[in-house]
Amino acid sequence: MAARAGVSRATASRVVNDDPRVRESAREAVSSAIAELGYLPNRAARSLVVREPDSVAVLIHEPDQRIFADPFFSGMLRGVSSRLAGTPLQMVLLLGEPARDAARMERYLRAGHTDGVIVVSAHRGDGLVSVLTETRLPTVFVGRPLTEGPAFPYVDVDNREGGRIATRRLVERGCRRIATITGPTDMAAGIDRFEGWRDTLAGAGLPTDAVETGDFTSQGGAEAMRRLLAAHPDLDGVFVASDLMAAAAMAEIQATGRRVPEDVALVGFDASAASSLTRPPLTSVENPVSEMAVRATELLLRLLRGEEVEPEVLPTRLVEGGTA
Repeated sequence: MAARAGVSRATASRVVNDDPRVRESAREAVSSAIAELGYLPNRAARSLVVREPDSVAVLIHEPDQRIFADPFFSGMLRGVSSRLAGTPLQMVLLLGEPARDAARMERYLRAGHTDGVIVVSAHRGDGLVSVLTETRLPTVFVGRPLTEGPAFPYVDVDNREGGRIATRRLVERGCRRIATITGPTDMAAGIDRFEGWRDTLAGAGLPTDAVETGDFTSQGGAEAMRRLLAAHPDLDGVFVASDLMAAAAMAEIQATGRRVPEDVALVGFDASAASSLTRPPLTSVENPVSEMAVRATELLLRLLRGEEVEPEVLPTRLVEGGTA
């Protein structure tokens, strides 16, 4: 690696160990060599230079406001922590906004500070996925990754079937103008839940044009609901792809004087703590967050033992509330 970069071994070592005293030109040359060679530092050798515990990084590449507002992420961290209890591995959080923190997160991954990675909330085109491929770090995704090239193991819920379950409830209730607020279309969860909605309406002979894209945040749900109400004032049912968005959408519906569920029925997705805070409580599709986190951690532990693993998709169900 040092020869490829045209620097001394000592300089290459300082770059790998993230020494701030290295010239930027040398740092860039070594980083390029690391990427070309797919180099991953040997942890036993590194321990002679840097004293660090064995660890598993939980990588969440999302804006801070979403990480700390969405109960999905706290449930995920609880699940990982519970499975690591009793093992010698420490959970390390690698959090950052895509535009602001990608370079810092990439340096951390390339420097070999961690034994493996659990990726939460992956988006198509996320540059950190290529880093994980190049470094060959043992990696498990929570949620089906939309990646090209080598396949990564993952744990997910059956999002498409969840979309079908939610929409079927609205159809069986007698709704005939059923809209949806999707999740982000660069995430498998957003795509699959939308396709479940579309499958069910098409099978029932109902229109599939009342669609707005959300971002899994309260603000995104509120804005999407306002657009739907303006474009489709006759809607009588809505499937919303997350509980945070659904709670905000419900407030927008009620602000127009419409009643939930009498005038507009509503089904969310997650069955999270947010579903119990609305009045009436949300009818929602279960998203077994803690179980997915435990299963993903188990897959990673098996990878670290050198075992072969396969993706896992967990079933889901409707959790009754009062909105549909």
